Amino acid sequence: MSPTMKAAVLHALGTPLAIEQVPVPTPGEGDVLIRVVACGVCHSDLHAVDGDWERPPMLPLIPGHEVVGRIAALGPGVAERRTDVGDHESATAGDASHAQGFAIGDHVGVPWMYSSCGRCDSCLAGMETVCSASEATGYTKPGGYAEHLVAPAEFVGRIPEGADSYELAPILCAGVTTYRALKRTGAGPGQWVTIVGVGGLGHLAVQYAMAMGFRVAAVDVSDDKLALAKVHGAEVAVNAMESDPVAGIQKELGGSHAAVVTAVAPRAFEQAVSMLRPGGTVVYVGLPGADQDRVGASISAITNRELSIRGSSIGTRRDLEEAISFAASGKVRASTRTVRLEDVNAVLEEMRRGTLVGRVVLDLRSL
Repeated sequence: MSPTMKAAVLHALGTPLAIEQVPVPTPGEGDVLIRVVACGVCHSDLHAVDGDWERPPMLPLIPGHEVVGRIAALGPGVAERRTDVGDHESATAGDASHAQGFAIGDHVGVPWMYSSCGRCDSCLAGMETVCSASEATGYTKPGGYAEHLVAPAEFVGRIPEGADSYELAPILCAGVTTYRALKRTGAGPGQWVTIVGVGGLGHLAVQYAMAMGFRVAAVDVSDDKLALAKVHGAEVAVNAMESDPVAGIQKELGGSHAAVVTAVAPRAFEQAVSMLRPGGTVVYVGLPGADQDRVGASISAITNRELSIRGSSIGTRRDLEEAISFAASGKVRASTRTVRLEDVNAVLEEMRRGTLVGRVVLDLRSL
């Protein structure tokens, strides 16, 4: 293995990523070294690059937290799985997460949640997503815009053999995040769920909602994105640029039992509350920039109609296992476009303009 690798590196907030050679990381205690095959480009990466959030990322930074690749080396303390036992069982979608230990060449993924402490009240209550001591891939730790990365073995997701790395990459963040958000709505099969924003997260949210037995409505400002939602099973599509989405959802559905907001415009968050029927729940997922991180809501409407507003952040390891299983079994499929690592700055600029449809995935295999 070469001692250096190609990576896209952020040296100063708000500047283009530099494509350069950097040292290949060495796995420490409990870590695995992963040869990256694919890495999705997430809107959170853009927030990291532009310095939109109150807590700045580490610099220099290698972004990227939708990482799929193959294990290239095991660090000290990582259990080694015998490659002559159980390979067929561990290669299926249902059993992939139950394989014991790791072997060189295993198909794996690295999500946003790089690690959590495992000891605090949040972790012990099954809420490791909000652990105050957690680390984030591609934000506080080097990410997947590179040929290799190191990750804690305990937090690495197992990808079934035969699954498409490029289609699975967005599941490591966009997929698991929207899947958890849908679970947190509390909605049941046959009830209406409105997905507000049908971009990289939203088009997956529509599919997960369908796979979970919900009836789906979609709201966006782009006819192309709404058409994609309809392809994936949405029964109702409302263009918020052409008509009032609140009136549209109330008229078509009588109000939604639940809504998931993957958009980043503050107005979308406010409107989603008004789309609910009495007793409904809206879950906020999208993350606006720091200068837009406030919304208004009617206290009387929330109280009198007994509405609920919840937040949802990424997903636990169990959520990740379930989200991968849905995708690997063909029930959810990311609409992806692959590009070279060298084209990443152009992709980030497309995100700034809001013109992306589906998800872009960096192809690292050819490096």
